[in-house]
Amino acid sequence: MMETSFDSLRITGVKINYFFICKRKLWLFDRGIQMEQESERVLLGKLLDEYSYPRKKRRRVTIDDLIAIDLVEGDTVREVKYSKVFEKASIMQIGYYLFYLKGLGINKKGIISYPRLRKSKEVVLTDEMISELKEAMKGIEEVLTMPSPPVAEKKPYCRKCAYFEFCFG
Repeated sequence: MMETSFDSLRITGVKINYFFICKRKLWLFDRGIQMEQESERVLLGKLLDEYSYPRKKRRRVTIDDLIAIDLVEGDTVREVKYSKVFEKASIMQIGYYLFYLKGLGINKKGIISYPRLRKSKEVVLTDEMISELKEAMKGIEEVLTMPSPPVAEKKPYCRKCAYFEFCFG
Protein backbone atom coordinates (compact mmCIF):
# COMPACT_ATOMS: atom_id res chain seq x y z
CA MET A 1 0.00 0.00 0.00
CA MET A 2 1.38 3.38 -0.95
CA GLU A 3 1.32 6.25 1.54
CA THR A 4 0.96 9.05 -0.97
CA SER A 5 -2.58 10.12 -1.76
CA PHE A 6 -3.34 10.45 -5.45
CA ASP A 7 -5.36 13.56 -4.68
CA SER A 8 -2.10 15.25 -3.80
CA LEU A 9 -0.30 13.75 -6.80
CA ARG A 10 -1.41 16.32 -9.36
CA ILE A 11 2.08 16.54 -10.74
CA THR A 12 2.78 15.91 -14.40
CA GLY A 13 5.72 14.00 -15.76
CA VAL A 14 7.02 17.20 -17.33
CA LYS A 15 7.15 18.86 -13.92
CA ILE A 16 9.13 15.94 -12.51
CA ASN A 17 11.49 16.26 -15.46
CA TYR A 18 11.87 20.04 -15.06
CA PHE A 19 12.43 19.71 -11.31
CA PHE A 20 15.61 17.76 -12.01
CA ILE A 21 16.73 20.12 -14.77
CA CYS A 22 15.89 23.62 -13.52
CA LYS A 23 13.59 24.75 -10.73
CA ARG A 24 13.13 28.18 -12.31
CA LYS A 25 11.94 26.54 -15.55
CA LEU A 26 9.54 24.45 -13.46
CA TRP A 27 8.10 27.54 -11.78
CA LEU A 28 7.75 29.45 -15.08
CA PHE A 29 6.17 26.47 -16.83
CA ASP A 30 3.68 26.06 -13.99
CA ARG A 31 2.65 29.70 -14.33
CA GLY A 32 1.84 29.21 -18.00
CA ILE A 33 5.02 30.88 -19.23
CA GLN A 34 5.80 28.26 -21.82
CA MET A 35 8.56 29.00 -24.29
CA GLU A 36 8.89 25.48 -25.69
CA GLN A 37 6.72 26.13 -28.73
CA GLU A 38 9.42 28.47 -30.06
CA SER A 39 12.31 26.08 -29.49
CA GLU A 40 13.81 24.16 -32.40
CA ARG A 41 15.15 21.52 -30.01
CA VAL A 42 11.70 20.91 -28.58
CA LEU A 43 10.27 20.67 -32.11
CA LEU A 44 12.97 18.16 -33.07
CA GLY A 45 12.09 16.11 -30.00
CA LYS A 46 8.40 16.14 -30.89
CA LEU A 47 9.13 15.05 -34.45
CA LEU A 48 11.39 12.27 -33.20
CA ASP A 49 8.66 11.13 -30.82
CA GLU A 50 6.03 11.25 -33.56
CA TYR A 51 8.00 9.37 -36.20
CA SER A 52 9.80 6.81 -34.04
CA TYR A 53 8.24 3.41 -33.70
CA PRO A 54 5.58 4.01 -36.39
CA ARG A 55 4.18 0.47 -36.07
CA LYS A 56 3.36 0.87 -32.38
CA LYS A 57 -0.32 1.51 -31.88
CA ARG A 58 -0.61 2.64 -28.26
CA ARG A 59 1.06 6.04 -28.50
CA ARG A 60 0.64 9.09 -26.27
CA VAL A 61 -1.43 7.36 -23.65
CA THR A 62 -2.77 9.94 -21.21
CA ILE A 63 -3.84 8.84 -17.75
CA ASP A 64 -5.97 11.00 -15.46
CA ASP A 65 -5.12 14.06 -17.58
CA LEU A 66 -1.84 13.97 -15.74
CA ILE A 67 0.74 11.70 -17.24
CA ALA A 68 1.29 11.23 -20.97
CA ILE A 69 3.24 8.10 -21.79
CA ASP A 70 4.85 8.03 -25.24
CA LEU A 71 4.30 4.31 -25.86
CA VAL A 72 2.62 1.46 -24.01
CA GLU A 73 3.45 -2.03 -25.19
CA GLY A 74 2.55 -5.09 -23.10
CA ASP A 75 4.21 -4.82 -19.72
CA THR A 76 6.35 -1.85 -20.73
CA VAL A 77 5.96 1.90 -20.89
CA ARG A 78 8.39 3.73 -23.11
CA GLU A 79 9.54 7.33 -23.15
CA VAL A 80 11.26 8.62 -26.29
CA LYS A 81 14.00 11.17 -25.77
CA TYR A 82 16.11 13.16 -28.18
CA SER A 83 19.37 12.82 -26.27
CA LYS A 84 20.90 11.58 -23.03
CA VAL A 85 21.82 15.08 -21.84
CA PHE A 86 19.17 15.06 -19.13
CA GLU A 87 19.14 11.34 -18.49
CA LYS A 88 18.63 11.66 -14.73
CA ALA A 89 15.53 13.83 -15.32
CA SER A 90 14.27 11.33 -17.92
CA ILE A 91 14.80 8.41 -15.55
CA MET A 92 12.88 10.19 -12.81
CA GLN A 93 10.09 11.13 -15.24
CA ILE A 94 9.50 7.55 -16.34
CA GLY A 95 10.03 6.40 -12.74
CA TYR A 96 7.20 8.73 -11.80
CA TYR A 97 5.00 7.12 -14.46
CA LEU A 98 5.81 3.69 -13.02
CA PHE A 99 5.13 4.97 -9.50
CA TYR A 100 1.83 6.50 -10.56
CA LEU A 101 0.77 3.34 -12.36
CA LYS A 102 1.77 1.23 -9.35
CA GLY A 103 -0.55 3.40 -7.25
CA LEU A 104 -3.33 2.42 -9.64
CA GLY A 105 -2.45 -1.24 -9.18
CA ILE A 106 -0.65 -1.51 -12.52
CA ASN A 107 2.90 -2.83 -12.56
CA LYS A 108 4.98 -2.04 -15.63
CA LYS A 109 8.62 -1.67 -16.44
CA GLY A 110 10.04 1.38 -18.12
CA ILE A 111 12.29 1.98 -21.08
CA ILE A 112 13.80 5.23 -22.21
CA SER A 113 14.57 5.12 -25.92
CA TYR A 114 17.05 7.32 -27.73
CA PRO A 115 16.23 6.55 -31.39
CA ARG A 116 18.92 8.86 -32.75
CA LEU A 117 21.54 7.06 -30.67
CA ARG A 118 19.96 3.65 -31.28
CA LYS A 119 20.07 3.02 -27.55
CA SER A 120 17.60 2.24 -24.80
CA LYS A 121 17.79 2.18 -21.04
CA GLU A 122 15.60 0.08 -18.80
CA VAL A 123 14.17 1.81 -15.73
CA VAL A 124 13.07 -0.22 -12.74
CA LEU A 125 11.02 1.34 -9.97
CA THR A 126 12.95 0.62 -6.79
CA ASP A 127 12.25 1.60 -3.18
CA GLU A 128 15.16 4.04 -3.48
CA MET A 129 13.60 5.65 -6.54
CA ILE A 130 10.23 5.90 -4.81
CA SER A 131 11.89 7.72 -1.90
CA GLU A 132 13.63 10.08 -4.32
CA LEU A 133 10.36 10.71 -6.17
CA LYS A 134 8.56 11.52 -2.92
CA GLU A 135 11.31 13.99 -2.04
CA ALA A 136 11.05 15.48 -5.53
CA MET A 137 7.28 15.87 -5.16
CA LYS A 138 7.80 17.75 -1.91
CA GLY A 139 10.42 19.87 -3.63
CA ILE A 140 8.08 20.60 -6.53
CA GLU A 141 5.39 21.70 -4.12
CA GLU A 142 7.88 24.04 -2.44
CA VAL A 143 8.97 25.53 -5.76
CA LEU A 144 5.43 25.96 -7.04
CA THR A 145 4.27 27.75 -3.89
CA MET A 146 7.05 30.32 -4.12
CA PRO A 147 5.65 33.81 -4.82
CA SER A 148 8.32 34.51 -7.43
CA PRO A 149 10.55 32.28 -9.56
CA PRO A 150 13.82 30.95 -8.18
CA VAL A 151 16.80 33.08 -9.15
CA ALA A 152 18.25 32.18 -12.56
CA GLU A 153 21.38 30.09 -12.24
CA LYS A 154 23.49 29.86 -15.35
CA LYS A 155 24.25 26.23 -16.09
CA PRO A 156 26.21 24.75 -19.02
CA TYR A 157 23.03 23.76 -20.83
CA CYS A 158 21.13 27.04 -20.37
CA ARG A 159 22.04 28.36 -23.85
CA LYS A 160 20.06 25.54 -25.47
CA CYS A 161 17.04 26.02 -23.19
CA ALA A 162 13.82 27.50 -24.57
CA TYR A 163 13.77 29.87 -21.57
CA PHE A 164 17.31 31.21 -22.08
CA GLU A 165 16.26 34.62 -23.43
CA PHE A 166 13.60 34.92 -20.77
CA CYS A 167 16.09 34.24 -17.97
CA PHE A 168 19.22 35.94 -19.33
CA GLY A 169 18.14 38.07 -22.29
